Amino acid sequence: MIGELIIESKGKRIVRRVLSVGPPTVEVTFEESGSLLGTPSTGMGTYTSVIDADGSIHGEGRGIDTTNDGEAVVWTGTGSGKFGPGGSVSYRGMLFFKTTSTKLARLNNACGAFEFEVGADGSTSSKIWEWK
Repeated sequence: MIGELIIESKGKRIVRRVLSVGPPTVEVTFEESGSLLGTPSTGMGTYTSVIDADGSIHGEGRGIDTTNDGEAVVWTGTGSGKFGPGGSVSYRGMLFFKTTSTKLARLNNACGAFEFEVGADGSTSSKIWEWK
């Protein structure tokens, strides 16, 4: 069951690099700002995407989100994606959280269902809901 919105943020892709051409594999790093459990936050992440012969995308990533008062949570995740108009990409998947923060401790071992969109211009948007 989908629960509370954990993270909502917007940002930009800052780095892309090709890791392989057989199969096509790309690494992407992004930075975003928004909210983490309703508190202003910033985040960054890096994911590696493998493009299958049918055009579908499988990605694995990791990142960190930090509240403006210094609390942090790290995540790892996996998802599936597809290309859209002009090179945009849309992903859906799951994230898994860890933190040493007492304020964010309820996220330890929580699963987050995510939507991650990358526009043709490199803009990003993320929404992550707790999966109960």
